Amino acid sequence: MHLNAHKLLIASSLAAALTVFSGPLAAASIPQEISDAKQETQIWTTYALSPYLRASDLKVSVQNGKAVLSGKVDEEVNKDLAKQIALGVGGIKEVDNQIVVQADYAPVKEGASRSYGEAIDDVNISAAIKSKLLWSKNTDGLSTTVESHAGKVRLAGTANTVKSKILASNLAMNTRGVVSVDNQIVVDGAKTQVINSVKSTASDADQSISDSWVTTKVISTFLYSRNVPSTDISVSTQHGVVTLSGKVASGAERSLAIELAKNVRGVKRVEAKGLIGL
Repeated sequence: MHLNAHKLLIASSLAAALTVFSGPLAAASIPQEISDAKQETQIWTTYALSPYLRASDLKVSVQNGKAVLSGKVDEEVNKDLAKQIALGVGGIKEVDNQIVVQADYAPVKEGASRSYGEAIDDVNISAAIKSKLLWSKNTDGLSTTVESHAGKVRLAGTANTVKSKILASNLAMNTRGVVSVDNQIVVDGAKTQVINSVKSTASDADQSISDSWVTTKVISTFLYSRNVPSTDISVSTQHGVVTLSGKVASGAERSLAIELAKNVRGVKRVEAKGLIGL
């Protein structure tokens, strides 16, 4: 995936140029060059982040609100997606979509380096797992580092119980984008007495967690987790009691949604009579 080098140079140097040039010509041409470079970069970055387009060899050129797209994709739907993304960028009025659809197209990756989009995916995966562990009521005493590379997650650190270690694996494996989990967390039994002595304090802290916080974290947990249709489940909380409603594809999805909600810190009980498994 390439971006016109000329436009990149323009974007980085025009600030200095503004202090040098003046007059009608500069006033007329420089702002348009800035706009073109900004729009070009925005379109390319969106392609790089898209799991459907990042592997394609796409080129973008923008001039006066017209985007010219070229390169290859393996499906017609991806060609149309590239066009719609470009049209969604502010200031783009027209798209000349010259992308070629080639069914057997297989991009060649240079070396073992990850693409920009893949690197961002790993950052998001690590952040999602860390958040889920932080929100969990069952990870007391868990001190964990999370690393992700191409969806392969490595957990390291310490836990006070085997249960906490297993839970960390389950939460990580159920996260969107994760393909495997290497759990190297060490169970440190010496921590158990210390943890037990502060559990009552942690329980008191849970009592003060607001219902809005609980609702937000349950929704976020669904969003980060695969096998749970987060957009189809409504969540509300009152006095720590979480109510789930909506429709899911199966009883397994329903059970998983309930289990994930129960695991969130501050949740006293989960009511799921309104959550229907089809």
